[in-house]
Amino acid sequence: MENIKGVIKGVIFDYGGTIDSHGDHWSEIIWQGYQEAGISVTKEQFRTCYVFAERELARVRHILPHHNFYDLLLIKMRIELGNLVDTGVLPADFDTESAATNVAQYCYNSARRSVEDARPTLEYIHERLPMVLVSNFYGNVESVLADFDLRRYFADIIESAVVGVRKPDPKIFMLGVEALGLCPQQVLVVGDSLRKDIIPAETIGCRVAWLKGKGWTAEEDAQQHPSIIKNLAELQNALF
Repeated sequence: MENIKGVIKGVIFDYGGTIDSHGDHWSEIIWQGYQEAGISVTKEQFRTCYVFAERELARVRHILPHHNFYDLLLIKMRIELGNLVDTGVLPADFDTESAATNVAQYCYNSARRSVEDARPTLEYIHERLPMVLVSNFYGNVESVLADFDLRRYFADIIESAVVGVRKPDPKIFMLGVEALGLCPQQVLVVGDSLRKDIIPAETIGCRVAWLKGKGWTAEEDAQQHPSIIKNLAELQNALF
C-alpha cells in the first residue's frame, strides 16, 4: 500500500468482513462453523442455502435493532439449516436448533477474536483521526458495535438499512465523507470487498485500502489492486 502520511484527515471503515473476519468473506467463516458442527453438506449445498438466507433476510425483517451479532447469527443459521431440511439436503428429523446454536457460537467467537485483533489499530487511529463506519447491515449494527465495545471509535455510523442506500452505490460513501466534514481526497476507505468498497470509494475520489482475504469467488481471489493490505495493522505505518 502507498504511503499516505499527512494526506489523510479521516478514515471510513467497513464493518462486516473487515473488522470482524480478518478480510475473509463471511460465508467462509460460517462454512468452517458447519464443519466444526459436523453438518454433512457439500460446499455447493451450503453456498445455496447461504444465498437463500441472505435473500430471506433482505425480504423479511427478521433482524431487529436490538439484536447483537450472536442473535443475528442464530437467526441466520436457523434460516440456512431450515432451508437445507426443506429442500431434502438434510433429513426431516435433523436437530436444526442444536446445530444452529453450535454454528452461531462458533462464528460469534470467531468474530470476537477478529475484533480484538483489530482493536489496537482502531484505537491507534481513533486517537489521531476521526473515523466513520459505512456498512451494509440489517438495521442492528449499533447493537453489534455496542456488544463488541466498538461504538466509541466512530464519530458516526452510516448503515444501509437506515439510510436507504447500499453498497456498491458510491452515494453511501459520500454520506460517510460528509459525516467526516472532509473532501473525498482527504478520506481513506478501508474495506474487504473490491466491488462493494474499493471501486465505488475510488469513483468519488477517496483513497483506499483493500483488506484482501478469502473472497466469495475464485475470480475475486485472483484480482489485484495497488492498495492491498494483509492486515489492519499495516494502516498505522501507511497513515502515520
